[in-house]
Amino acid sequence: MRQLAFVTVVALGMGAMAQATSAADLAVRPPPAPYKAPPPVTFFSWTGCYIGGHGGGIWANREWDDAGLFPGDPFTGQAFGTHNTSSWIAGAQVGCDYQFAGGWVIGVQGDYGWTNATGSSINTLVPFFTDQTNIKSLASATGRVGYAWDRFLGYVKGGAAWETADYNGLITATGVLASSVSTTISGWTVGVGAEYAFTNWLTGFVEYDYYNFGNQSVTLLTTVGAVPLPINVKATDNVVKAGINLRWGPGAGPIVARY
Repeated sequence: MRQLAFVTVVALGMGAMAQATSAADLAVRPPPAPYKAPPPVTFFSWTGCYIGGHGGGIWANREWDDAGLFPGDPFTGQAFGTHNTSSWIAGAQVGCDYQFAGGWVIGVQGDYGWTNATGSSINTLVPFFTDQTNIKSLASATGRVGYAWDRFLGYVKGGAAWETADYNGLITATGVLASSVSTTISGWTVGVGAEYAFTNWLTGFVEYDYYNFGNQSVTLLTTVGAVPLPINVKATDNVVKAGINLRWGPGAGPIVARY
């Protein structure tokens, strides 16, 4: 009996030791890691207003026709000639944009540019006169629509346009001014461009614009006696320019996407 009791005690002791060793071998589970939200996603918004400046080149074409000095003038409608001119252009622009439905952007803009584009041609009907056009300024009020890929915006634009120019008649042999008029004509314009946001408030753009002023009636006055000389001028311009804009407003900066 004593031997049985001794064996039993030894067996129970070894079992207890085995359980203690197994429990000690179990690794302690680390506490759960704290939840980390994904980093915020940002994108540039074109909503806001801007003001800026631009510079570039202008290429213009002018066709002069006889508008008739008197009723029944046989030369009415006859071409006086065509001349081209090109020069620099520099100016300023101001506008506002609104971005919606993802990347779509609509906006309005007004711009004004100064130039000194001068061209001339000898009058084909009266060769001792030279017809001269001197473009002084170009302005437009346009709407535009485009699509933005974050900081890059491509767009098209269109609207009304105005041009101020001097129309002169020169004596071919001497270059002396014989007749002139300074006037503003109106027409329309369309264009295409691209703009990129370098920072949250500074953007740069390049743009091409076509201007059409149709067939305008212009009356020159002679320098002696102020005799009216009516002409018709068909005017078109092509402008390529680049510029910068300073932007501000509720959306002129990075927008954080919320989850």
